[in-house]
Amino acid sequence: MTAYTYTDTVKTEWVDYNGHMNDAAYAIVFSACVDKLMADIGLDETGRHDLQYTLFTLETHLCYLQEVHEGEKITVTLQLLDGDSKRLHVCFFMKNNQGDLLATSEQMLMGIDQTAARPAPFPDTAAGYIDELRRRDQHQERPIQAGRVIGIKKK
Repeated sequence: MTAYTYTDTVKTEWVDYNGHMNDAAYAIVFSACVDKLMADIGLDETGRHDLQYTLFTLETHLCYLQEVHEGEKITVTLQLLDGDSKRLHVCFFMKNNQGDLLATSEQMLMGIDQTAARPAPFPDTAAGYIDELRRRDQHQERPIQAGRVIGIKKK
């Protein structure tokens, strides 16, 4: 199994009036990461068409940890936190060339049978790749950003 890696460079249009990557641009990058994951598990454009199957994002939680600037190279990796026959709970980790953690995106993804427009178990090819991810990640430490709740602590 080839390790999941997504790379990109911070584009001019992603930079906001504060001089760093805009919050919406992180969502664009992490959405592209889901597309890459889909391609890796056999759900690229051809796979989605042939299998009539896709993934929907049910929930996402972004943590912005450090500023990212125009022209900076970013690399995103993936950890499978949990999953069942039709759902994936994943965490994406965005880093710079120095290996600094810039942002994370925790996501819940659902497999969808496009013909029935309903959740359905992953196709066999996708399930095999997901099983490899599960074996690879089962003993990894849970990221501190996973499962966080947004709120103001009361004194």
